[in-house]
Amino acid sequence: MIVVACPGQGSQTPGFLSPWLELDGARETIAAFSDAAGVDLVAAGTEWDADRIRDTKVAQPLIVAASLLSWNALTAGGHAPDGVAGHSVGELAALGAAGVISQSDAVRVVGVRGRAMAEAAAQADTGMSAVVGGVEEQVLQAIAEHDLEPANFNGGGQVVAAGAKDALAALAEAAPRGTRVIPLQVAGAFHTRYMAQAKDALQAAVDDVADVSDPAIRLWTNSDGKPVGTGARALELIVHQISNPVRWDLTMADFAERGVTGLIEMAPAGALVGLAKRGLRGVPSVAVKTPDDLAAARELLAA
Repeated sequence: MIVVACPGQGSQTPGFLSPWLELDGARETIAAFSDAAGVDLVAAGTEWDADRIRDTKVAQPLIVAASLLSWNALTAGGHAPDGVAGHSVGELAALGAAGVISQSDAVRVVGVRGRAMAEAAAQADTGMSAVVGGVEEQVLQAIAEHDLEPANFNGGGQVVAAGAKDALAALAEAAPRGTRVIPLQVAGAFHTRYMAQAKDALQAAVDDVADVSDPAIRLWTNSDGKPVGTGARALELIVHQISNPVRWDLTMADFAERGVTGLIEMAPAGALVGLAKRGLRGVPSVAVKTPDDLAAARELLAA
């Protein structure tokens, strides 16, 4: 069983979209995605610097658009994976890949999501930090003691804490034994109570989707790490997840239980393959960072 994983916010780097735009029809696709998202994704993915593409309202549609572009390139030859999952905002790319909603709707919805979450993030000085290593129970206790929340359970000994920046700094100064606290390049405390005000805008965008189908391939949710059976439920969980933790640890555990034999991460790739090396030891993986990586990904699909 081969699964595709679509990355989340923070995976973007300046200029990463440039080689993808050399593919036939790619510029036209990204132009259409730009119109849907309300962001100039060509400029964002080729010209803008790290600070500009860190902006939540830019980063989110840029990442989803890139994941869908690389998905289309990967599956153009007729080979398709057995399932797909997305990490955080990558869930919207996964919905588009699985046929739950159109790719255009996926990019439109993520444009609304990014703007709503950026507005929520602007209300307080918040951020996120990865806590790597240590004993999870002690890590969670330390997070709670600093009035922070566990936003992502990434597996492989990594929990992401989110909340006020001064509290994150205090956590780093008093890091639990055996841990490293690493600030993340994101603009807010995503998947926490700080995002609650963004839910109404996201719900309205979801409600505007006219055509919703059940997944054409197995689709996992970050909510509990299990496959979701209907398109309606998948969209419901997209709204739920905006202010609740990402359970990528449970998603990888379900991959393992179901006998996944390979993982392919869509552009802008790297982070989820890194987590898989710790959480899915021995499972072959391919990070599709540029079109040059598609050959290796297709070989894994065909194996």
